[in-house]
Amino acid sequence: MDGGRTITGSIPTANNAQHEVLEVDAAPHVDIKHAEDTFNELARQLSRHSVRIEQSKQTSRTATIYSGDLEKGDEADRPFDLREYLTSSNDANQAAGIKHKHVGVTWEDLEVKVIGGADHKIYINTFGDSVVGFFLAPFLWLWGYIMPFLPHRQPPTRTILHKSSGVLKPGEMCLVLGCPGAGCSTFLKTIANRRGEYADVGGDVRYAGINATEMARYYKGEVAYNQEGDIHVSTLTVAQTLEFALSTKTPGSNGRLPGVSRKEFGTMVQDALLKMLNISHTHQTLVGDEFVRGVSGGERKRVSIAEMMATRARVQCWDNSTRGLDASTALDFVKSLRIMTDILGQTTFVSLYQAGDSIYELFDKVIVLDEGRQVFFGPPSEARAYFENLGYRPLPRQSTPDYLTGCTDPNERQFADGRSERDIPSSPNGLENAFYGSPTHTELQHSLGEFKLHMETEKKDQEAFRAAVLDDKKRGVSRKSPYTLGFVGQVKALTIRQFRVRLQNKFQLTTSLATDTTLALIIGAAFINLPHTAEGGFTRGSVIFIGLLTICFEAFAEMPLMMLGRPIADKQIGYGFYRPAALVFANFFADIPFSAVQVFIFNLIVYFMPDLARSAGGFFTFHFFVYLTFLAMQGFFRTFGLLCVNFDSAFRLATFFLPNMVQYTGYIIPTFQMKRWLFWISYLNPLSYAWAGAMENEFMRTSLTCDGSYVVPRNGPGMTKYPDNLGPNQVCTLFGAEPGSDVVIGNSYLEAGYGITSADIWRLNLVVIIAFLIFFLFAQVIAIEYLSPKLFGGSVYIYAKEDKDTKELNEIQREKKARRHEKYDDEKPQKQSRDEEKPSPKTHRRAFTWEDLNYHVPVRGGTKRLLHDVCGYVKPGTLTALMGASGAGKTTCLDVLAQRKNIGVVTGDILVDGRSIGADFARGTAYAEQMDVHEGTATVREALRFSAYLRQPAEVPIKEKDRYVEEIIELLELQDFTEALVITLSVEARKRLTIGVELASKPALLLFLDEPTSGLDGQSAWNLVRFLRKLADQGQAILCTIHQPSSLLFESFDRLLLLGQGGETVYFGDIGKDSQVVRDYFAKNGASCPPNVNPAEYMLEATGAGLSPRVGPRDWKDVWLDSPEFQRVRAEIDDIKAHGLAIPVSENNQTRTYATSFLYQLGIVVKRNNIALWRSPDYVFSRLFVHALISLFISLSFLDLGHSLRDLQYRAFSIFWLAVLPAIVMVQLEPMFIFNRRTFIRESSSRIYSPYVFAIAQLIGEMPYSILCAIVYWALMVYPMHFGQGATGLNGTGFQLMMTIFMELFGVSLGQAVAALSPSIEIAVLYNPFLEIILTLFCGVVIPYSTMPSFWRDWLYQLVPYTRALSAMLSTELHGLVIECASDEFNVFNPPANQTCQEWAGDFVNAFGGYLDNPLATTMCRYCQYSVGDEFFTPLNISFDNRWRDAFILFSYFVFNVIVTILASRFLRYAKR
Repeated sequence: MDGGRTITGSIPTANNAQHEVLEVDAAPHVDIKHAEDTFNELARQLSRHSVRIEQSKQTSRTATIYSGDLEKGDEADRPFDLREYLTSSNDANQAAGIKHKHVGVTWEDLEVKVIGGADHKIYINTFGDSVVGFFLAPFLWLWGYIMPFLPHRQPPTRTILHKSSGVLKPGEMCLVLGCPGAGCSTFLKTIANRRGEYADVGGDVRYAGINATEMARYYKGEVAYNQEGDIHVSTLTVAQTLEFALSTKTPGSNGRLPGVSRKEFGTMVQDALLKMLNISHTHQTLVGDEFVRGVSGGERKRVSIAEMMATRARVQCWDNSTRGLDASTALDFVKSLRIMTDILGQTTFVSLYQAGDSIYELFDKVIVLDEGRQVFFGPPSEARAYFENLGYRPLPRQSTPDYLTGCTDPNERQFADGRSERDIPSSPNGLENAFYGSPTHTELQHSLGEFKLHMETEKKDQEAFRAAVLDDKKRGVSRKSPYTLGFVGQVKALTIRQFRVRLQNKFQLTTSLATDTTLALIIGAAFINLPHTAEGGFTRGSVIFIGLLTICFEAFAEMPLMMLGRPIADKQIGYGFYRPAALVFANFFADIPFSAVQVFIFNLIVYFMPDLARSAGGFFTFHFFVYLTFLAMQGFFRTFGLLCVNFDSAFRLATFFLPNMVQYTGYIIPTFQMKRWLFWISYLNPLSYAWAGAMENEFMRTSLTCDGSYVVPRNGPGMTKYPDNLGPNQVCTLFGAEPGSDVVIGNSYLEAGYGITSADIWRLNLVVIIAFLIFFLFAQVIAIEYLSPKLFGGSVYIYAKEDKDTKELNEIQREKKARRHEKYDDEKPQKQSRDEEKPSPKTHRRAFTWEDLNYHVPVRGGTKRLLHDVCGYVKPGTLTALMGASGAGKTTCLDVLAQRKNIGVVTGDILVDGRSIGADFARGTAYAEQMDVHEGTATVREALRFSAYLRQPAEVPIKEKDRYVEEIIELLELQDFTEALVITLSVEARKRLTIGVELASKPALLLFLDEPTSGLDGQSAWNLVRFLRKLADQGQAILCTIHQPSSLLFESFDRLLLLGQGGETVYFGDIGKDSQVVRDYFAKNGASCPPNVNPAEYMLEATGAGLSPRVGPRDWKDVWLDSPEFQRVRAEIDDIKAHGLAIPVSENNQTRTYATSFLYQLGIVVKRNNIALWRSPDYVFSRLFVHALISLFISLSFLDLGHSLRDLQYRAFSIFWLAVLPAIVMVQLEPMFIFNRRTFIRESSSRIYSPYVFAIAQLIGEMPYSILCAIVYWALMVYPMHFGQGATGLNGTGFQLMMTIFMELFGVSLGQAVAALSPSIEIAVLYNPFLEIILTLFCGVVIPYSTMPSFWRDWLYQLVPYTRALSAMLSTELHGLVIECASDEFNVFNPPANQTCQEWAGDFVNAFGGYLDNPLATTMCRYCQYSVGDEFFTPLNISFDNRWRDAFILFSYFVFNVIVTILASRFLRYAKR
């Protein structure tokens, strides 16, 4: 097999010689020698099993284990065949006949297309677009069905990967190179058979001769793609993560050595993996993420590698897997890949950021892409010569990968002397054609054809591969299944994992249990010890209804959890660990132990505190119904979480059902009273069956005594006319009462009041709930298998539409860019050597110095020093690099100098021109932080203008600020992205924007940058540093941390501050041309840098960074302190201070904290917030949609209310629904506020605007949409339901609008106050259930004022703002409303003999209100409880005269919330650094 490497059973000795010590990250590094020792030890442990194999003559069996173990130690472990592994260990039995999984890859005319034409732009959808789209949706939906039958064009597509061909044989590695957007990720994904996100993938890709379709269907786990990010379940330990991966990929008995069980195999391999990757010490540590504390970033990367190894895939694609790692760690990673590929005969594709020559030389093939076109594919040794022969000039000390990508970048490439793009292929198409006509391409075609012929004629590898895959399957798994483990086994493995995930998520466990227990206690205390009288009938229904809704709607949290877990599931499904449906059943089974305990405790409290039927059978029946319903609702919400692409769309979909579920449970509206065209909803509502079952369970065990207000007629104050007990001429008004009896049987109450019977409790209600549970379980299966939205990778730019102004500006920018490119080639030769002379600034720029800088932070048991006696300076017009090993304190030093630390103690002198820094220091400097935090919905131009408007002095005219922003855009080369939304920018473009936002402030003193090249490819890093060099040459002072720059980048800096471990200074001084000054310093102290080594890398190694031994006998910090260079630095600092102090301070020098006034800040920030919300239709339109939907469905249920007693109650219920609005607003608003606060924290560090402006602007931005939502809700409430029939008339409906707006504003302000008081979203959402339950439970509706326990009535009832809102609205609507009972609403009783109805009941009517329909009758007296609406609300402690007072008490709560939000925003930042 050609390609430069022979695939045999032994490790090539050349590789053993070249692989020395691998180090990963700053964490413990991986030692190849140690890895090989461990490898051999494992081999010896397994050798006894190999003897048994020979004895049993099972020579054809495939046995696999994961080679991560022995060879390498860092980042790229690969699975390998155990027989081959043992053979390579003891150099024997190569002829044993073990089947290998050798999978060579060929691709011919591979082409990838996506939706959108060549000039296609995707524009941001706005709130206005969403409103229009909503009304057009029915027509568009109909058109979608008609269009296929009409002639139509297919949507335009554009090619992002043009026809490409190549071959990579088993045991070979291919490096994929290209500038950002060249198509590297697309190429890797299509090779890995991940095609779902593309419109069309053409050409032919074969794996050992197997086509892509068959590979995806039967062997999907054998081709794997590893993305850049490390996505894991954060609450699992490292060992548990690997244990799960191994449990789904451990081969069956035919794929393991005889006598080795699955458990032994998994344990052995897991231990080996942990040892080989040098992460044994982390096996009981949580993997963690940005929210959960766990292993370090480098260790987490190695966990990703180990998980990838567990796939045992034979074709592996690694996409920029060294992102954020330094050069030595990246080298270790690729060395590991090299060893794995050699031993296992894998086929490996890799794309890398900033690859050096030492990495480059480890590959067998290199492919170079330019805008999706293949411009080279061949041996790495030939690539550089190929492009040089085309006419491209190589730059000195430029690595080959940087040179190759640079040849495809118009901004970097240079042509050889006498050559230009007129006679050199330079366009993507030209380079592609040049390659097609080259001998390299001819050789490629020959190699491709030869290998294809070999695969078609000699199918030994293919047959061995198929047989090996079959042998790997566990017994009972279908031959056609692409999985190693059967479905039941997958469910079992996933259930164990999900159980651990829940068990180890302590925060979620404790908070959910505490929340449910507290809510149960609140509900139980509100309904404590309900009487067994008629008064307890309605409240028993209330506590059952509220308890059921509270616990079941807690399952709402499952919806976002499904979405958050989707990336992990997609990755592992792609690895072939399990089929999607297995996750559904695993979630169900794993959740049962936790939810059972949680719901049991809740039900125990809610059931016994109110004194529901106290029997074991009654409680467990109640618990059984509630718990089954909880599980069914859990499935309901999980289904939506699987179906929807984001939370807002899921929220809209859920609110389509939730109001109806509540409304049509049977409690608010009994089934027989529902509108005939809507009653069917109750039959599709699982809550209606649960509530009916719980009610039947309660009242089949309970009888109620009729007394008090439920007896008609009865004695009023000072009356003795009527019997104290129920007499023959009185009637009990409770549903189901029998004449002459004061005891109401529970079953009779249910049948008369709600139309339900206890006979249905088991035969109907239980059966239907179980059916819903099963239905939602299988709905999840269908959703996750066939309907789940796919997560697309890659960067897609989304633009805001141009207006007249921006269109003109963009045209000017394009013209400037075109003119510059015309003369760019003529200027390139001069750019190579920088002039020593720099333009001197016209005005005096101040110098920045620091001396004896120390920084201590508090730790457990004392303090820790992070910086020690650091000295240095930055002069105007210089570019200073701050470097050091991981953990040396680079970012810490930068934060201290930039005054960004708010914890710890800083000592030493930080001076500007010899003077202490003033209040305007933050405004005079700019700090581009490593995390690119911006307002995501702003365009590039808007983000730059925002910074310029608020950070440049107010005296500067707006036009001048705009002109400067246009200069920044040109300088940053962002002309093509001026209208692109920040959130859609690529990593490189966002980095440039971060710098531009800081430059827009025109920093008078200094520009700080923290790791500006981190995460960028070599080409982007060069572009960025080239830009910084440009700024420095114009007089700007720059201090920049840099992470392992190439030698070319390193030489762009003027000075270097090199820190060692513990924050010690190792060197500060000039770098010099070709790094000669710094080279000379280290050389004279015993560390001579070889000429072909990057000095930036060598310095770290020489000073003992990582595992590298220190060069020289002395600590380099001591060498520095004793050096003459250190003395010269101290002298230079003294000179700078003296020179600065000699310059007098301007008399009118202002030291304002902010550059602009409060009102100006407020105007600019409000404008930005308004634009952001307008461009966030999912957020704003979802709220409007939910308001409209709830109001509409409530109105349809209570359509055209009249004057009956029933309609009176429905008016009250419909008004009570208004209490739902704040809860809806809070759920959406809190995450938005906290996310915006992140942006504010970053901006406030630069004193852009005050925290008061932030808080007020957040509220003002929400106001228009809040008022719109309130108006829509009000309009759909008052008119369909026929409000305004009382004494207040239409004026009353206007008052209702005002109250609706006040309620909406109260919800907005409460949500913002909660968010401002909370450190995170996870904490904020915990407040919501408490607040909503308290606000709704104690406002006097759910528990009437007269029956509310006095403890709550005396203070909480008065304190709750909903009390005021509902009092004002009820009194306004019902005041003067004439009540006319319907025929079935009268209480009928017979007067004593010889008395009329009036004579017998007149005193009662005068005392309690209502009216007699037939006062002169002597039999069958018909009494209506109310004659006017006032009689309904007066016993509820509501007064019509107090409605305006109540309205403005509610408004005062809004004002109070706003004040809390402002103060919390000022004093609670929750940003410690």
